[in-house]
Amino acid sequence: MSRTLIRGTRITGLNTLLSRITGLVRDQAIAAAIGLGAASDTFFVVYAIPNFLRRLFAEGAFSQSFVPVLSEYRARRELAEVRGLVADTAGTLGLVLLAVTVIGVLAAPAIILVYAGGFAAQGGDRFALAVEMFRWVFPYVLFISLTSLYAGVLNSYQRFALPAFTQVIQNVLLIGVAVGVAAHSSRPGPVLAIGVFISGVLQLLSLLPSVARLKLFSWPRWRPRAEGVKRILKLMVPGIVGSSMSQLSLLLNSAISSFLAVGSISALYIADRLMEFPLGVFSIALGTVILPSLSAQHARQDSQEFSDTLDWALRLTVLLVAPAMIGMLFFSGPMVAAVFGFRKVAAGGIAGIQMASYALVAYSWGVMTFSLIKVLAPGYYARQDTKTPVRAALIALAVNVSINVGIVVPAVWFGFKSPYLLLATSTCIASAVNAFLLWRGLQRSGVLRPTQAWARLLPRVALGCAMMALLLGWLSGDLQQWMALPLWLRLLRCFGDILLAALLYFLVLYVSGLRPRDMRHGGTSS
Repeated sequence: MSRTLIRGTRITGLNTLLSRITGLVRDQAIAAAIGLGAASDTFFVVYAIPNFLRRLFAEGAFSQSFVPVLSEYRARRELAEVRGLVADTAGTLGLVLLAVTVIGVLAAPAIILVYAGGFAAQGGDRFALAVEMFRWVFPYVLFISLTSLYAGVLNSYQRFALPAFTQVIQNVLLIGVAVGVAAHSSRPGPVLAIGVFISGVLQLLSLLPSVARLKLFSWPRWRPRAEGVKRILKLMVPGIVGSSMSQLSLLLNSAISSFLAVGSISALYIADRLMEFPLGVFSIALGTVILPSLSAQHARQDSQEFSDTLDWALRLTVLLVAPAMIGMLFFSGPMVAAVFGFRKVAAGGIAGIQMASYALVAYSWGVMTFSLIKVLAPGYYARQDTKTPVRAALIALAVNVSINVGIVVPAVWFGFKSPYLLLATSTCIASAVNAFLLWRGLQRSGVLRPTQAWARLLPRVALGCAMMALLLGWLSGDLQQWMALPLWLRLLRCFGDILLAALLYFLVLYVSGLRPRDMRHGGTSS
């Protein structure tokens, strides 16, 4: 089982790494085409709205409800019944999301007014532009949700590579649109929005042949009363509430940031993109891979294997995410300067780069808590328990809203210099609360029983992080000096410094006695 999970995580992680690399290139291309300012703020806000629903329906509640039921069908029923479940779910979900899409397009002005009211309050054409772009981008939700459904089918059959690769399709298309069309257009925002629409169609179409080869594709049908669909919907409703909590906090942050200084939205977006690089490459990949395995272990009532799988995944998360957290904390300026400091961005000075680097520092420690959530949550969803994560998410949302209303809004009112940093910090605090509640619930119920391997791991990781922090703090230098370098040299030096710090981290782990065998599934060697 350990070898299967590692292989699945490696395949998914490598494809997600390619996705994140092309995603960074995509964001670079967009920033190069329209700069970091009012235009980029508008595009990133509009693009975030369907991403909210994508994470809510596709990556959130739906996949967490669909995969466990599909895994159970696969283990206990005939192929025809599994194929019927896929068709029933696709038809039911598709029609619901089609209705949501039509409503969203028609209600675009009201949605933008609620989501980014600052655009209307500040005047100019930003509000009208946002509405136009939103109407092109919003149908992406329908296509990417169906893509997630068929990706869940492939993942349940241990086909991880192609589902993880689909995001690359969107990234490559948007890079081409940004460089080849938007950069030369008088209206680059709508051009990019049309590119998002087309990419959603292509992502969906890319998965259908593989699903057909498994003999699981048939014409979608509307059957909300089918037994499997009813079970998925029963699990999905509380899952939507739970998934929406973290997304609502992001929506609240965006609504507040639309009233802040120009560039605040872009700074938070860039920092979030850099933070999601390790999150997507490893944590989301690991969570995706362990969910089918945990679901199968629960169906077999193998509680010890279930606990060992979760414990192993958590240890692997701490081992690999900790150095990423340290890198963002102590090397934020060079990272932002290397990835986004060029052309139109650099032409306006380094203020935008500085803002984004500060935001990355504020987000840095949240990469660990967000990662733990991605690994802990499958421990509930695999057991078809969607209510407990909802309670944890509600509490986390209450914390986030309390900080935003009680601290961030007054800070904006009284002229605090960088209120966007408080938004990032409040999001991280809420995620820490969420992760703690999920962990405590699994331990109290006896589902998660930590092994002795933690005693070997934690001191060595702490030592490795300390040494890495000292090296990166020395290498980071002054942001002005980094920006004075040619872009290619910035990228080369940034990559080299990060590689050197990573080598130091793993060398410290090795010298202090940690060996690869200690990270095997259920490993407890002393």
